[in-house]
Amino acid sequence: MLLRRIVLFRPLNYFNLNTSIRNLNQSRKTIRNIGILAHIDAGKTTTTERMLFYSGKTHVLGEVHHGNTVTDCLAQERERGITICSSAVSFDWKDCRINLLDTPGHIDFTMEVEQSLGAVDGVCIILDASAGVEAQTITVWSQADHHELPRIAFANKMDRIDADFEGTIKDLKQKLNAVPAVLQWPLKENGKLMGIIDIVRKQLLTFENEGRSLRRAPLSSEMEDHIMKKRHSLIDTISGFDDDLADFIITSNSLDEVNEVQLLDAIRRATIQRKIIPVLLGSAYKNTGVQPLMDAVVHQDFVGKVFKVTHDKQKGALSLIRILSGKLRKGSKVVTSRGNNENVQKLYEALADEYREIQEITEGDIAVGSGLKSTHTGDLLLSNTTALKYAQKKLLKRLKKEPLPMSDSTESLDEISDFETISSALGLVPKIPDAVYFCSIEPPSLSYQVPLENALKQLQREDPSLRVNFDETTMQTVLGGMGELHLEIVKSRLRSEFKIDADLGPLQIAYKETIVEEARDSILIEKEIAGAKQSVLMEISLVRDRNETFAVDTSPEATQNLQLIRLRTLNVFKKGAVAALSRGPILGGNTLNTQIILHNLKIGRGTADSFLMSSAAQCVQKVFLKGGCRLLEPIMSIEIVSPSDRTSKILSDLAKRRATILNVGSKGDSNKVISVLAPLAELSGYSSVIRTISSGAATMSMQPHGYTEMTPFEEAAALRRAQGLE
Repeated sequence: MLLRRIVLFRPLNYFNLNTSIRNLNQSRKTIRNIGILAHIDAGKTTTTERMLFYSGKTHVLGEVHHGNTVTDCLAQERERGITICSSAVSFDWKDCRINLLDTPGHIDFTMEVEQSLGAVDGVCIILDASAGVEAQTITVWSQADHHELPRIAFANKMDRIDADFEGTIKDLKQKLNAVPAVLQWPLKENGKLMGIIDIVRKQLLTFENEGRSLRRAPLSSEMEDHIMKKRHSLIDTISGFDDDLADFIITSNSLDEVNEVQLLDAIRRATIQRKIIPVLLGSAYKNTGVQPLMDAVVHQDFVGKVFKVTHDKQKGALSLIRILSGKLRKGSKVVTSRGNNENVQKLYEALADEYREIQEITEGDIAVGSGLKSTHTGDLLLSNTTALKYAQKKLLKRLKKEPLPMSDSTESLDEISDFETISSALGLVPKIPDAVYFCSIEPPSLSYQVPLENALKQLQREDPSLRVNFDETTMQTVLGGMGELHLEIVKSRLRSEFKIDADLGPLQIAYKETIVEEARDSILIEKEIAGAKQSVLMEISLVRDRNETFAVDTSPEATQNLQLIRLRTLNVFKKGAVAALSRGPILGGNTLNTQIILHNLKIGRGTADSFLMSSAAQCVQKVFLKGGCRLLEPIMSIEIVSPSDRTSKILSDLAKRRATILNVGSKGDSNKVISVLAPLAELSGYSSVIRTISSGAATMSMQPHGYTEMTPFEEAAALRRAQGLE
C-alpha cells in the first residue's frame, strides 16, 4: 500500500517509495518544477521575467529597476528592487509545463529558499559572470546539496566588459567543488557580447528584436576548429560519468563520431545523477541566452517535494501544493500530518500574485489551494486517516530500523511519538535558522492588540524564520529575525497589508548562553493543588555537549532508578527540562552546547503532567546557576569586494570591530576580496559604512557563521547595551 493523494510532502524516499518516484518520473515527463537560486543582484528575477516573456505568458518585459516585474509583487520588493518572498509562476515551453520558483538572494530571507527547495525537482543557479561565485551562492548551493537537487548553472551579465566566463568556471570548480560541463562559449568583440556558441550542436546563436528572434547559424571553419577542442573536452568529461557514452567512444574509437542526441542524453543522465553541472551563459537584461536556458530545463527530468504557505489580501491563506500521487480536486477533504481535517475550497494556477481558478491537478503538477486553515509548510495532506497512520508507521520503521507491528491502534504510536516529532528526529522538517536580532513590538493602541496578534500569526505561518514570543518577564511581544532588513520588512508589511502602524523597540543582539562547567544536583518539589498532593524528586546533571540536549544516565544505578518510569512520563519530563534551556539566566537567551542528563526521577501518585514539566524546568534552572553561565555572541562571515586603493581603509575600520581577517585576495586587475569573521554586535549599519569608506565602490555580503564565547569584558559591555546603559 502506498500513500495516496499526498499533496504537500517531503522527499518521497523518506517513505522508501523509490518505485513510485520512478513511475512518477516516467508518467509526468512533460512537467518541470525548477527553482532559481543566486546571490543577491545576480539576475534571478530578470531571468524569470524573460522566461515568462519568451514563453508568451506575458507581453511586456518587466524590469526590476522599474518595479514592474511579475514575481516581485510585494510593495516592499518593488520599492527596494529585491526579492523578499518566493513567487511561483507556470508557463509552457516546447510541449513542457514549467513550474518555476523565483527565490530571494538576501541572507535575511534564506528560509524562503529552504521552503522552495522542498518543492522543486532541480535548480538553476544564476551566477554574475563579473563576480563569479559569491557568498550567498555558496549558501544556496549547500541548501541544494542538502535536498540532493540536480543543478544547471547560468553565467549571467555576460554583456559586461568585466564579465569573466573562464573565471566563473574556475570558481565553480574551486569554491563549490563542482564538475562544470561547459555547453556554451561566448563570442565577444571589444568586450561586447556578439553571440553564443553552442558547443553541443556546433552552432552560433544570435539574438535580435528584444531576444524574440533567435538565429542559429553554422560555425565558420575557424570557429569550428576552436570549438571542437572544447567539444572534445566536454565529451571527455561526460564520458567519465556515463557508461553508455564511454562505450560508444571506445567502440567507435573517435570523439568526433558522438552526435548531439547522444551527447545531450548523456549530459541529461549525468546531471540527474548530480555528477556534473551543465553551464550556459547569456545576459538576461540584454535578452540574450534565455531561450537556450529554457531548452536546457526541459531536457532535465526530476522528482518533486514540498512547498509553502502564503497570504493574499482577498483570498486569505493560500497553500502552494505539489501532487505526488492521485488527483486533488476543488472541494476535496483531506487530512494533514498534524491530524487536522481540512477542505481544499478552490484550486488556482499561479502567476506570482495573479490566480486562475482550475478544477483539479494531477500527480507531478503544482497549484495553489485555498481554504486550508491550519496547514503549515512541510505538512502532508492525505486522503484519509488510514493513510496518515500508515505514514507514521513507515517513518517509525525508519527511525527504529526494525519492523513495527501493523496494528490499527494509535495508542502505541502516540506513546512512542507523534508524526511531527518522528519527522523532526529523521531530519525531514526544514531546519529553521536561529534569529540573530530581536526587538519588542507594540500596537499603536489597545484596540489594535488582537489585530496585531492575528497579523503576526499570518506572517509567521508564511515565514517560519520570524519568531514571535511573549516575554512574561517584560510582558511584551518579542520578534526575532534573521537581520535588520528582515524585521524592517515585517514592520513595513504590517503597515501596508494589515494597516497596523506597530512600534518596534530597539534592535537587540540574539545572544546565546552556555554552562561554564559541569554541575549536578537534585531537588524535591512538593505542593498541594486543589486538595491533591503533587510530588517530584529528580536528580540531573548539566554538561557541555554540542549534539544532544537530553540524555538518560545508562549506569547500572541510574538504570535501576529509572526502569519503572513509563516512556510517556519520561517524554513529559524531557519536554519541561528542554524547554528550560530556551531561557538562560543571564539575558534570557537560548542555551547552546548544553546537555541535560537525568539520573533519578520519582513521581508521587496523582502528580499532574503540568506539575512534572514545571518541576523539571525549575531543576534545570537551579543546576544552571550552580554550574555558572557565559554569553555566546553571534559571529558573521563577511566578504567584501573593494577597489585595491580602498582596501587599507576598510581593513583599518575592521580592526576596530574585533574582526578576524581570514584572507585578502585579488579579483581581476583592480579589486581585492576581503574575507572576514566579525561579531554581529560590531556590524550595525555596516553596509552603509562600507559604502562611505569606499565612496560607493565596494560591495559586501554577510551571513551567520556561528557563536563564540565572550570575554568577561565583552560580556559586561553586552549586558550594558542590553540594559540600555550604552
